[in-house]
Formats: sequence, C-alpha cells, structure tokens
Amino acid sequence: MSDILTVRHLFGPGPTNPYPEATEALARPLLGHLDPQFLAVMDSACDGLRAVWGTENRRTLPLSATGSAGMEAAFVNFVNPGDPVVIAVNGLFGERMCDVAARCGAEVTRVDFPFGEPVDAQKVAAAHPSPKVIAAVHAETSTGVRSDIAALGALKGDALLLVDAVTSIGGIELKADEWGIDIGYAGTQKCLGVAPGLAPFTVSDRAWERRVEKPRSWYLDLGMLGGYVGEASGATRTYHHTAPVAMVASLEAGLRRVLAEGLDAVRARHDAAGRALQDGLQEMGLELFAREGYRLPELTTVKVPEAVDSAAVRRELLETYNIEIGPGVKEYANTVWRIGLMGPNACPESVTLILGALRNVLGR
Repeated sequence: MSDILTVRHLFGPGPTNPYPEATEALARPLLGHLDPQFLAVMDSACDGLRAVWGTENRRTLPLSATGSAGMEAAFVNFVNPGDPVVIAVNGLFGERMCDVAARCGAEVTRVDFPFGEPVDAQKVAAAHPSPKVIAAVHAETSTGVRSDIAALGALKGDALLLVDAVTSIGGIELKADEWGIDIGYAGTQKCLGVAPGLAPFTVSDRAWERRVEKPRSWYLDLGMLGGYVGEASGATRTYHHTAPVAMVASLEAGLRRVLAEGLDAVRARHDAAGRALQDGLQEMGLELFAREGYRLPELTTVKVPEAVDSAAVRRELLETYNIEIGPGVKEYANTVWRIGLMGPNACPESVTLILGALRNVLGR
C-alpha cells in the first residue's frame, strides 16, 4: 500500500471532510489530560458545544467516544429496569434506540412511522400515559428526514425528552432549551466538520435529578465524568479516564471555526447547498426519497433509477472521481443513495462536483 492516501470527497452520510482548522489542531503538540492548558481547551470546547446545542446546561461535554456511545450513555444514565420509555421510530437510528433501551431493561413502547416520513408528535405523546422518557431522532441519518422536536417538547408532560442530534447539530436549527430537550447526544463527524471520535452531550438539571445513581456502565457514568468535565471547571478535576486530548483540541478548533462564521450563516450555507443539490437531482429526472417539507438539507436521500446498479455507481464515483456517497439502509440498501453535504462540503463547489460526476456515471 502507498504511504500517500488518496484524498476523498466525503459526500456520504458521514464522516465528512473536516474543516482545515480541525485538522490542524490534531497536529499540535500533545498535552496531558490534566494539564491546565488542556483543561482550558476542554472548557472552551464545552462552551462551544453549549452554543451549537442552544443550551445553558452546565453538564454539556464531549464524551470520549462516538455518537453511538452517546446514545448508550443517554439511556444507561437515565433508564432503570422497568422504566416505561416511548421511542419514535422512523428509521434505523430510532430502531437502535429501542435496542439500547431494551438492554437497559426498559419497558419500550415503540411508535413506528414509515421510513422517509417525519415523526408525528401527537401520536408519540399519546402512546403511553406516563413514560419516564420520550425519545426521538431529530435528523434521521438513514432516511434524510427532519422531525419536529419542538412539538414533542411541547407535549412531553412530565417525561424526559431524549433526542438524537447526530446529523442535525451545526447544520440546522437546534434549540435544546427552548424545545425542552432534557438529554441530547450528537457526533462530531457531520455538520460540525470534525473527525469522528467524540459525542457532544448535554443534560438538563431536570434530567439530572432523575438520573440513575449507579449506572451499569462505569465508562459512561455521567456522575463520575462530571467531576472531570461538564459540571467541573478550572484546574480542580477528579480523574476519571485519559481524555482523547487531540480530538478535544480538534473539536474546540472546529467549533471556533463554526462560531466565527456564525451559526445562522453556517446553517444558511448548509440549506443553500442542500437545496441546490436536490433541485439539480430532480432536474436530472431523479426522485427524492424523503417527504417534501421535511427533507434535510445536509443529507439528501434519492431513489436509485430502475435498472441502475446502485453499488456499481457508487464504486465508479469512488474510483473515478474520489467521491463517496452512501447506500440506503435495510430494505432500501440498493434502492436509495444518501448524499451528504456537511461541514466544509456544504458549498456550491461540492454541488457542482457531485452533480457533474453523477450525471457522467449515469450517462454511461
């Protein structure tokens, strides 16, 4: 294998190509995880996460694992065996929530919606008279659909609202406090424009009062983690684990890049790129998969034309143009493509590149 790797255009459902600032930070001299200079970087990253989450929660931190571990932390820290949990399912990641909650011993009430459709907040709220947790995916990565989390928050009653924001954070509007999100997890590798490896996490005081005092996961125990980061600040920290210091520095740099541009401007850039891509795909005669009015700008799902080999097209895009796009999931694995324009890839140049390459490949 060559020592020089090919540069890919990562236009799939994630990871995306990172911002240059995030990549540069990975090459900085390494610091210890208790070094005062690193703790200042960690605190800055937590402040940046509060901004992109739209929250004042002091327990807002990057978990030392990917977004899937964020999902597990969300359930293991707030669900006891026997707790009633209502989960909205309109894609693969809603289904994973059901699996994780069941492994925690929850009594899961699953509320299903067709893939490609948004969640109906009223149906979810009516599914159980008194759940401890109501959970939903904000931006369903498997289908390219956005659901109305604010509507769920308005109907949650006494339940805790748990939200997957992996694909939405930094790309579309997200207002954790205003919408009533009590527990939220996300990922770094999508609209935040940072490599995968951390799970941005936030917890409201309301949820914290109802946490599992001694969760089954030691590594993801938020009570123990809080002594190091989240509710701790300054130089006084309780050691829990060796934090991935280079990744935290990269996240902090990426967040500074996003906030310097301005959240509204970043979201508008994602929206413009997504709309241009979707318009271009339809002008080519292709049909979009997600329901109109609920389509994510940062992640577009498009139906594979009949008689077209989905895998062959993706392979030629990769081998000829160094462009990665994603397949669909489950029964849509061969009939849907997922095209992501996230982070620095949310720009007109990316739209032109993917539309031109796809047009050439389909033409052959």
